[in-house]
Formats: sequence, C-alpha cells, structure tokens
Amino acid sequence: MINWNPFKKKNNSGVPHMGFLQRLAMKKLEKMSPEEREKITREAMKPENMEKIQKVMEQMESSGQFSEEQMNETKKK
Repeated sequence: MINWNPFKKKNNSGVPHMGFLQRLAMKKLEKMSPEEREKITREAMKPENMEKIQKVMEQMESSGQFSEEQMNETKKK
C-alpha cells in the first residue's frame, strides 16, 4: 500500500531542513568570495569561539538534540 499525500512538501534539493535564519546565512555564505569565506571560517575556528561552540554542542547533547555518536564525529572534524 502506497501512502501518497498530495499536500506533502517535497525536499528534492538534498539539503536538510533548515530554519529561516539558517537558510539566509547559507545563501549569504554561498554568495561570498572565497577569500571572505576563508576569513569567516578562520574567525570561527579561533580557540575562544571553539570553546563556545563546544559548550553549545554539549547542551544540545544533554537536551537530546545530539547523540553521543554525532558529538564524536563532530569533534573529529
């Protein structure tokens, strides 16, 4: 039996569902020049910013938004 819903939205783009602000940020990032993108990436990867990111990730793990496996994969990167 096939469950077909004519009102279901299709996500053919291969991009996971993102909120409004996330989509806006992704579009802005895609429009940037490679130099600007690299500068922003370097800024985000500074030690003080990495600590903030890790704290947020730990909160997400404790609230159940992240699994332990996802945390380990992210820390490897």
